[in-house]
Amino acid sequence: MQGEGAAFSASLTTRPRFAALPPLSLYVHIPWCLRKCPYCDFNSHEAKAEVDESRYVDALMADLETALPSVWGRKVYTVFIGGGTPSLFSAEAIDALLAGIRARLPLVPDAEVTLEANPGSFERGKFAGFFGAGVNRLSLGVQSFDDAKLHALGRVHDAGEARRAAEAALMIFGNVNLDLMFALPQQTLDEAGSDVAAAVAFAPPHLSFYQLTLEPNTLFHRHPPPLPDDERAADMQDMVAARLEAAGYTRYEVSAYAKPGRECAHNQNYWRFGDYLGIGAGAHSKVSFPDRIERAIRWKQPRQYVERALAQEPAMERHDVTRDDIGFEFMLNALRLTEGVPSALFAERTGMPLAIVGEAIDAAVRKGLLDADPKWLKPTPLGRRFLNDLTSLFLVERDANVGTAR
Repeated sequence: MQGEGAAFSASLTTRPRFAALPPLSLYVHIPWCLRKCPYCDFNSHEAKAEVDESRYVDALMADLETALPSVWGRKVYTVFIGGGTPSLFSAEAIDALLAGIRARLPLVPDAEVTLEANPGSFERGKFAGFFGAGVNRLSLGVQSFDDAKLHALGRVHDAGEARRAAEAALMIFGNVNLDLMFALPQQTLDEAGSDVAAAVAFAPPHLSFYQLTLEPNTLFHRHPPPLPDDERAADMQDMVAARLEAAGYTRYEVSAYAKPGRECAHNQNYWRFGDYLGIGAGAHSKVSFPDRIERAIRWKQPRQYVERALAQEPAMERHDVTRDDIGFEFMLNALRLTEGVPSALFAERTGMPLAIVGEAIDAAVRKGLLDADPKWLKPTPLGRRFLNDLTSLFLVERDANVGTAR
């Protein structure tokens, strides 16, 4: 794919060079939840006592002000408030948070503002309050409409609460994502199909269906429940995709389905290797500068994060993305998209020539994992099925003794 001249030119490129910086999003992490789910590996903490919402919002604003020089003058296109369970916070706290963000960052007029919610913390009046505060998209963590499966997942809500919360969310917000899972403990194909049918009956504009996986540092990883085998899980995934597509949803990402024009703008920015500033305990950031890309992670422990942020001390660890890592990081995101991305987006978003991953692209095409069209970086159906194998081709091996790439 790449000629010798392009390869030589790429070898001289060690730092990014951007003609224009990528779009910028804001992620806000609220780490508390009613109860830690046994499959969850996110930075979430059970709220064993009343959370001081006002103090945490103050810490978020202090954190944001400290970060402003890194994004000065850049417009923000989307805001995502995730967790944990952000819907534990009062509508007044979310209103103060969004007002503080608007006072410090130039949000575009039609910015997508998403808040994650749990049916177990559902109150119709609170949902209306979130909408009044400026939240215009709600992502509801249903996981299943089956009481037995919800119990097996350690969820704090039941199927009835899930249905009532979904109904209210759609009435109040309209723009709603229902988040569900498949390959649950002892789940049959018919049971997974019942969850699909229940979700489709609400006709939300967006649906997410994730396969339950056993992640390290979770209770399920230490004490695995009886899950469907790989073949049955693959059958469930195919069934979910077929039924949702038949119902008018487009599978635009590995686990995301949307009605036409209702894709999640915030997540699309992630997958297209846009920038995002993350504030809150454990939040991740990726911010581009004219000659580098910086990743950062805020301190995970809420108390430590709040104390450092309010004291205006660094509440994060940070590092620059290296030339050897940037190809893998881009592909890890972009190849999740069903239609892939234009090849030109690689240079636009990484600041590096596509030639630096030319050999990996050629290998992926030969293996039938990547489409051969040179104008697009698009996984084939086989590549989507074996996405980990596809993206691993872009990992750069390193010499453990000297720390160099080879």
